[in-house]
Amino acid sequence: MKANTLPTRRLGSSDLQVSALGLGCMGMSEFYDPAGQNEAGSIAVIHRYLDAGGNFLDTADMYGVGRNEELLARALVGRRDQVILATKFGNVRGPNGEFLGVRGDAAYVRACCDASLQRLKVDVIDLYYQHRVDPKVPIEETIGAMAELVRAGKVRHLGMSEAAPATLRRAAAVHPIAALQTEYSLWSRDPEDEILPTTRELGISFVAYSPLGRGFLTGQFRSLADLPADDYRHHSPRFQGENFAKNLALVDEIRRLAAAKGCTPSQLALAWVLHQGPDIVPIPGTKRAAFLDENLAAAHLELTAAELAEINRALPAGAGVGERYPAHSMQAVNR
Repeated sequence: MKANTLPTRRLGSSDLQVSALGLGCMGMSEFYDPAGQNEAGSIAVIHRYLDAGGNFLDTADMYGVGRNEELLARALVGRRDQVILATKFGNVRGPNGEFLGVRGDAAYVRACCDASLQRLKVDVIDLYYQHRVDPKVPIEETIGAMAELVRAGKVRHLGMSEAAPATLRRAAAVHPIAALQTEYSLWSRDPEDEILPTTRELGISFVAYSPLGRGFLTGQFRSLADLPADDYRHHSPRFQGENFAKNLALVDEIRRLAAAKGCTPSQLALAWVLHQGPDIVPIPGTKRAAFLDENLAAAHLELTAAELAEINRALPAGAGVGERYPAHSMQAVNR
């Protein structure tokens, strides 16, 4: 692959120029096909992404309970200067991986940052996100502590994830926020109602996670049997029962539109996200080189106004059936 072939987009008012398509690294260490983890293969995919001109890597301290950050540290030996590195804190995990809630108090912010720096083996984190908002702690305290990390030289820019518009406004009043990360795709268009208008008003970029609907929009899953037995998606409402069958109909529409365009369903879905505005940066994840190459090609796929209108008719907002997460996880989003 040719180097430096990806267009770039600026994150908010920061000096971060990131690739129009980032690389989400979560699935390399947990959740998606855990039994199929292959560190050497994942590192090869990261290197392939960098060789193609990509520079935006996304991880979090909770992914694999720190293992994902450690994997990135090994992948970035000798290549740190090629990367805009983003990680997150806030979701608390126990030593055996158990989920222990959300924390946003100042002491926790400081401890998490130091731990991430150590695991990543870097001196500074380019973009540091609050992964989930802690309703027990004023957002001013959390962002204030994160701002201290910027002043200390440990973090360059701040981000938030799954924060509600009102929370985002309060946060931005404390310190500039470069990016808000929230789920956004052809079957998760909720941000269009209030979140995207708010980020645009405040000059904050929008980083779209799960832009391929956790792989569903690629068309590779036709039944739950296509998922590995220990895969997290067995617990996702959109992959269950009647929801699965109804959502397959949406995928069939994407397949039809992609065939007419002469591209793959994945490329059509990613190109649609990219066309929603220059302030949006999708971060699809993959562990396979072939899928990476397919995804990166979407950065060069042009959709006409007529094609975008046809996609919108076929997959209007609200078309996805089922919640994004199980009920207990939905309580932690958009707050």
